[in-house]
Amino acid sequence: MTAPGAADLLSVVVADDHPLFREGLGRLVADTAGLALVGEASSGAEAVALCVELRPHVVVMDLRMPGEMDGVEATRRIVDAGTAGAILVLTMVEDDAAVFAAMRAGARGYALKGAAGADIVESIRVVAAGKAVFGAPIAARLSQLFARPRPSAADHRAFPQLSAREAEVLELMAGGATNAAIAAGLFLSEKTVRNIVSTILAKLRLATRAEAIARARDAGLGASRAEG
Repeated sequence: MTAPGAADLLSVVVADDHPLFREGLGRLVADTAGLALVGEASSGAEAVALCVELRPHVVVMDLRMPGEMDGVEATRRIVDAGTAGAILVLTMVEDDAAVFAAMRAGARGYALKGAAGADIVESIRVVAAGKAVFGAPIAARLSQLFARPRPSAADHRAFPQLSAREAEVLELMAGGATNAAIAAGLFLSEKTVRNIVSTILAKLRLATRAEAIARARDAGLGASRAEG
């Protein structure tokens, strides 16, 4: 296992409860140029703890793990704590509902466990670069998420201090979209979306994203998506 922080390497934590698969994926990461395996976890709780300790660039997270903390909840906690650069979730089948829940929790994409090693490696590199990795079922769900018209004049009256783009991002936030999903849906970089969210908070004089979402929902934004 490579020490964390090795220069010019993407540090990776692998989290999966199946020892053979975890070991095989760990070897794949360790043997790939440009990647460094810095930790392995057999549960969601272990993954969360490892990320606090190691702060990896990428976590490859199995969705289905035993115990009280599955991959979705572990993803949510890691994203909320900011202890990993990106999360790529793993699933045995294209379970779009479970994967979409992980995307809402902050994962940047997913890979199938049966995918070729080269495809998993490429997915790791893609999410590390701040981009998203989606299959057809998730793309369809994201299309539904972004299907509503752009913010109306009424939306702008509710928040006249926001630009059209800022109002659009606030609407998507209120509907439950993460920064990664907003970036993918609006063809923006995740950094740009973060900057827009920061501007929204400053203009609305709010401290947190949760406060902005609550304010937007009180004004009627994102209601149908949040209920779906």
